[in-house]
Amino acid sequence: MRAYLIAFCLGVWLLQQQAALPAARGLWLLPLASVVLLVPRFPRVLPETLRRLAVALLCAALGFGWAAWRAELQLADRLPDHWQGVDIAVVGVVSDLPLAGPRGERFVLDIEQVVTPDAPNLRRIQLARYWPRDATRNPSVQAGERWQFTVRLKRPYGTHNPHGFDLEAWMLERGIAASGYVREQPPPQRLDARAATPAAWIAATRAAIREEINSTLGDAPYAGVIAALVIGDQRGIPHEQWRAFTRTGVNHLLSISGLHVTMIAALAGWALAFGWRRWPRAAERLPARQAGLLAAVMAACAYAVLAGFQVPAQRTLFMLGVLALAFWGRREPRPFSALTWALFAVLLIDPWAVLSAGFWLSFGAMAVILWVTFGRLALPGRLRGWATVQAAVTLALAPALFLLFQQVSLVSPLANAVAIPLVSWLVTPLALLGVIVPPLWHAAAWLMAGLGKGLVWASTLPWAVAAQPAPEGWAVLLAVAGTVWLLLPRGFPLRVLGGLLWLPLVFPVRASVAPDTFQAEIIDVGQGTAILIRTAQHALLYDTGAAFADSDAGERIVVPYLRAAGVAELSGVIVSHDDSDHSGGLRSLLRDVPTGWLLHGLPAASPLLTNAPAPRRCVRGQRWQWEGVRFEILNPPVAAYAESIRRDNDFSCVLKISRGGHSLLITGDAERRGELELLESGADVAATVLVAGHHGSRTSSLAEFVDQVRPRYGVFTMGYRNRFGHPHPQVTARFREQGARILRSDTGGLIRLTFGEAGVVASEYRPSHRRYWHDTPPPHE
Repeated sequence: MRAYLIAFCLGVWLLQQQAALPAARGLWLLPLASVVLLVPRFPRVLPETLRRLAVALLCAALGFGWAAWRAELQLADRLPDHWQGVDIAVVGVVSDLPLAGPRGERFVLDIEQVVTPDAPNLRRIQLARYWPRDATRNPSVQAGERWQFTVRLKRPYGTHNPHGFDLEAWMLERGIAASGYVREQPPPQRLDARAATPAAWIAATRAAIREEINSTLGDAPYAGVIAALVIGDQRGIPHEQWRAFTRTGVNHLLSISGLHVTMIAALAGWALAFGWRRWPRAAERLPARQAGLLAAVMAACAYAVLAGFQVPAQRTLFMLGVLALAFWGRREPRPFSALTWALFAVLLIDPWAVLSAGFWLSFGAMAVILWVTFGRLALPGRLRGWATVQAAVTLALAPALFLLFQQVSLVSPLANAVAIPLVSWLVTPLALLGVIVPPLWHAAAWLMAGLGKGLVWASTLPWAVAAQPAPEGWAVLLAVAGTVWLLLPRGFPLRVLGGLLWLPLVFPVRASVAPDTFQAEIIDVGQGTAILIRTAQHALLYDTGAAFADSDAGERIVVPYLRAAGVAELSGVIVSHDDSDHSGGLRSLLRDVPTGWLLHGLPAASPLLTNAPAPRRCVRGQRWQWEGVRFEILNPPVAAYAESIRRDNDFSCVLKISRGGHSLLITGDAERRGELELLESGADVAATVLVAGHHGSRTSSLAEFVDQVRPRYGVFTMGYRNRFGHPHPQVTARFREQGARILRSDTGGLIRLTFGEAGVVASEYRPSHRRYWHDTPPPHE
């Protein structure tokens, strides 16, 4: 039976790898196939092994069909294209914890009624509401409230980079049909302070607990950790703490992990069974053991719901349910069967769980623990058993961690040896009891502060983390097979040979840039610019993307991409000018990536220059050469920095990179004045590839400038349906008049340009890595 359940789950996973959903009529063949395969005479026709294989294939087909049917229903709920950017009046309930920031708040709205005639019936949307100048006129939204809003929406759409976060998959899994913002005219109306729905009650309860934690702990450093342990809201944990937790490998403890759910269930079950045995009349009707099982499952369910029903909590809850049924029926529990049933239940409810890192790490860790602890003849002592489990989990999850995050914590076994008992058996119970007795939160925060100091120290060790570029899938599979071999029971012959299967992962064949060539990768950062230029031995980043309300593109997009691409350090960084969509990610970049020097077009007093490595202003005439590739700053002139009325955009560092007869020209946000200065300077602006100035604004890419450049490729960096209307149709028309091929980051994702002996080879990431949930943008104008 376990093989058939796993086959079903493999079918679900296979569906998520498809570029398009299969035709619905083809799915009707699955019930017919089941009838053919399972008729009583069928076992007599084929051998038992072939029959089981056929049933397994049928289960995989059923999983594939189930996931396809669920996906079709989910995609049918998305916002129709012609309703994008149109005002729609809706009534709904705030069903999640709102996130407030300095510029506004974001929240999820479960729609109950669409007021606008003929508007689509959406079920759930994600909204941003920006603060008005007089914030007292409109109260902020609270979880569980019912509101009427007028909103402008767009279909789910995100940035697309190799190994990057897939926003559209995330929204699909959560059933979010569109995202947008609230219009303040007509004014939003709060209809009910507490909607009478279960989802509203849960959301309001979680919000009330979060508010109580914040008011009790105030500005305590680890107040965000306490909120994460109680209600699963990790957004209050500062980045510095997350960095320390991640580098020490204990970040799994600060979400609602299966360990926490199991611990709460065990305590609740033991406490009720203890009291039940001392109540004779109750024990006569229901044995104390069964009463304890009920209490354990109910406590686990309550905790999982309170914490947002995340994948680790789901896995643990379903496993506990299966084991409780086995104990209830006085059968010998089979942990691997329980894990398999939990896997099946999670994917039956949520077929898109396979797209999340938490799914693989949660089930993988549990499978490893069972693999090294159950069914062994020689049981180790407690201390040795604990060390064996820690080492096995670290080893087994390393391939997945390299694939998902490109780094593994080497101090994780030691850090977890201290953190797991402290967090699971002291901090978490105190945090949960604090819901009843709030002063206990101070004790939990005090314990976390002590642990946190040790974790911060451990995270700063130079050998704390092993990092390498994102590995190939086949290398990960070989390493997983090698891990299974290495962790076989003692006495199994040649176990050490399993380590050989790790060699492709540990010593990967890395793609490199040949001398006298260079590669430019226009990273998709939405409405902004970030371009990585690599030669054989150097790497340069031009601009760092935008700053957001609670983060920036450097932290979210650029640094993860550099890690995945194997760029451990940057020879230099150029920040073209003082606009947030170009300089917003600089702080995160300099914090996380060793950098040699900084060229910039920033004001002399810019706070971004604090602690910057060897900062210098961009000046026309600066030149250098790396491995036969020439770099030259063409603008601004020295005199520009003495002008008080010069626009920020015209301070943009204009960079030209050349090899042989091919070149790349990047003009930042240079507008009319900057481009005319370039033409009047006599500089050679002819280039094979031109990154359009100011994202394709009509204030840049003048006709005479494009005529002089004569590009074969025109690259536009911008966000999907950006509010500025970039790129302007007149600008794209100028490029097409030159016969240039248009490349856009909003529709193509990351754009890779390779300049070599054969000329320029261009590729776009999004079209070649499409999945069925990725929206198809309209044709370029």
